[in-house]
Amino acid sequence: MLANILNTFGNCFKIPELKSRILFTLLVLALCRVVSMTPIPGLDGALLKQFFDQLAARAARGGDSGGSLLGMYSMFTGGALERCAVGSLGIMPYISATIIIQLLTAVVPTLSKLAREEGGRTKIIQYGRYLTVILCLGQGLVMAIGWENPSSVFSGANFPGKLVMYDNLIWYRLQTTLILTTGTMLLMWFGEQITERGIGNGISLVISIGILARMPQAVVGMKDMFTRSADGEAGGFNPFYGIALVLLLFAVIAGVIAVTQAQRKVPVQYAQRAIGKKVVSAGSSYMPLRVNYAGVMPIIFAQAILMVPEKVLGWLGSSVPSLAFLGRLSAHLREGAFLYVLLFGLMILFFSYFWVATQFNEIQIADDLKKHGGYIPGIRPGQATSQFLHNAMSRITFAGAMFLTMIAVIPILLNREMQVPFQVATFFGGTSMLILVGVMLDTMRQMESHLMMRHYDGFLKKGRIRGRF
Repeated sequence: MLANILNTFGNCFKIPELKSRILFTLLVLALCRVVSMTPIPGLDGALLKQFFDQLAARAARGGDSGGSLLGMYSMFTGGALERCAVGSLGIMPYISATIIIQLLTAVVPTLSKLAREEGGRTKIIQYGRYLTVILCLGQGLVMAIGWENPSSVFSGANFPGKLVMYDNLIWYRLQTTLILTTGTMLLMWFGEQITERGIGNGISLVISIGILARMPQAVVGMKDMFTRSADGEAGGFNPFYGIALVLLLFAVIAGVIAVTQAQRKVPVQYAQRAIGKKVVSAGSSYMPLRVNYAGVMPIIFAQAILMVPEKVLGWLGSSVPSLAFLGRLSAHLREGAFLYVLLFGLMILFFSYFWVATQFNEIQIADDLKKHGGYIPGIRPGQATSQFLHNAMSRITFAGAMFLTMIAVIPILLNREMQVPFQVATFFGGTSMLILVGVMLDTMRQMESHLMMRHYDGFLKKGRIRGRF
């Protein structure tokens, strides 16, 4: 198996076009790491890194979850946030803008009509870029103000020194906001260049390289876990932790690959019809319905929403004496608490169906099938086909949502119940694992398409990746 994989990678470099695309992709990803490591003038990144370590230690002892939340955001930026780097905002503003535009396209008739017109998709992408600039300016300003007094962001954590070296705060805020916005737009441009001239989805690869950049820390954390003694203290090698974590890692990866690739293939028949002077013969095909249609979106939505109540309630409980009970309620909404996990799972289920409802238009699919002379065997065209597709997506979405819930909860349980370091726990599930697996599979598909066109074997014996269980 390993020999076949190595041979396949060797074949990739035998094709000049594929070789140039791979080298170009690697070069651009290296430039992305440079953006994530170049510090912003006037900020002391070493002090911020020390502050992150302090928050992570408090989170590991069961304190404020801020260390985990900041650690999660820093993971997606490839550690840029910890260094006060130019790419501290990462690519997330562009992802947020794209999600907003997609949701608006599903509910705003003007954008929906524009998306179906020739050249309309290009205009919608342009709108997404404009919205990205607006989000970057707003988030960059908030981040710049937060760097002025990091201790105020998470109560109880004392910052070890002065982070901002400027005396003129107005100039500092303006300069930092513009630099952060430029960094995000540069990363966005890098991603688009990879998509056009490289291999794989550029934006997804930019996120993935940021996640993989944290792997050395995860390896060090896992080494500490392997050497943990039976009573949980650092000591001799404990084989239980090593075997359990390795088995869990393989099980999670296998499950994510299976569900990510899983489809329900709905058979479609096409009747014989005349198009102009040509007669198109009847044929058969299938319509793939993905089990995990929403991808990582439900987890991102749930995490983003649950970040707010705990902080707001905690601030109100500490600021207003008569509302002290809100502070006690906020403790139940901290990451890892039972109420948090329960709400987190329910929100993932809800947003899984919400995303399918807004993005999967079974009525339009049924109409398109009817216009092109297609039908599902045993189902009448039109309204009956639409209802059949609605029921089918509802059933398989439930299976995908339950799997997403389990994958999202695994890192929380490992971090809170078993004291697994956050950097290690994030590689056993959650958003990072789903993104990495999805990006790797998509990149492998594109590489295999180039190999198959040149009559080379792909990564699998049959030269293709199956799209079902």
